[in-house]
Amino acid sequence: MRNVTVLSGGMGGARFLRGLLHGISTSTVPGLTKDTHVTVIGNTADDTWLHGLKICPDLDTVMYTLGGGIDDERGWGRRAETWSVKEELAAYGVEPTWFGLGDRDVATHLVRTQMLEAGYPLSVVTEALCRRWNPGVTLLPMTDDRVETHVAVTDPDSPSGRRVVHFQEYWVRMRAEVPAEAVLTVGLDSSTPAPGVVEAITGADLVVLPPSNPVVSVGTILGVPGVREALSSTTAKVVGLSPIVAGSHVRGMANQLLTATGVEVSAAGVGLHYGARSSGGVLDGWLVDTADADAVPALQGAGIAAAAVPLMMTDETATAAMVSAAIELVSA
Repeated sequence: MRNVTVLSGGMGGARFLRGLLHGISTSTVPGLTKDTHVTVIGNTADDTWLHGLKICPDLDTVMYTLGGGIDDERGWGRRAETWSVKEELAAYGVEPTWFGLGDRDVATHLVRTQMLEAGYPLSVVTEALCRRWNPGVTLLPMTDDRVETHVAVTDPDSPSGRRVVHFQEYWVRMRAEVPAEAVLTVGLDSSTPAPGVVEAITGADLVVLPPSNPVVSVGTILGVPGVREALSSTTAKVVGLSPIVAGSHVRGMANQLLTATGVEVSAAGVGLHYGARSSGGVLDGWLVDTADADAVPALQGAGIAAAAVPLMMTDETATAAMVSAAIELVSA
């Protein structure tokens, strides 16, 4: 396989990609040679504007992780970060104070914002930023258009009993502890795929949906008009790995958002939500964790090749083994 395309969110997708590249570089994943090229289609619906700066959390997490600059302990932001700008903004009483922009991270956002204001599209800006980090993949935003995810939450103090907040406020300030009633992705229906996105899918030998959030990461990429059509028409096999293990997300807020969108919080529930390509969905294969082995028959019955293997990304070797299992599943 010479071309692998991955539809990725932030932390989970980035860790999966690190394991994928490890498997390629060590020649431990059957079917992937050292000349295999990886293209990443990154979620941009988490993007926001803060203090006049354009923030792209998922693109940056992938870029920093694969480029060696991520803070591994937090899983986001820069290593060896300092917080002078954040502290000064707080001293001025400038909101929001709940979203932490580190000093090193601010530099990335300054460059991005300057280039966007100069008229460059996000795809060109992302390519320019990656020249510094050399992540070892081609990183594409899902769209150059402005798309933002908002969450309707319960608010007893509001006349309607609820209010709508940006996804970052729901996740960072509220820590996803407030019940989510609905997920609203503004601008998604009118967006178009960024240059290279459709071609990366239709020209791939393998397309992977990693264990990223199925609602606000992979789900929003799939919602860009033209992406599902590309997945339907590609000759590549499309395989996914469950972000739900033993009935719960490993990290994040998939439980809350799946519930808000009416999808069963289970490995089978997410796989069936994506659906079989043979029935108008997007999957040829779906891996679940060994703890969810009882989900395999239902998935197979729906026309999705399925198997149960260990899905905890404990290190790069374990993640590379997951990649091997995914390839084996759809190569049978």
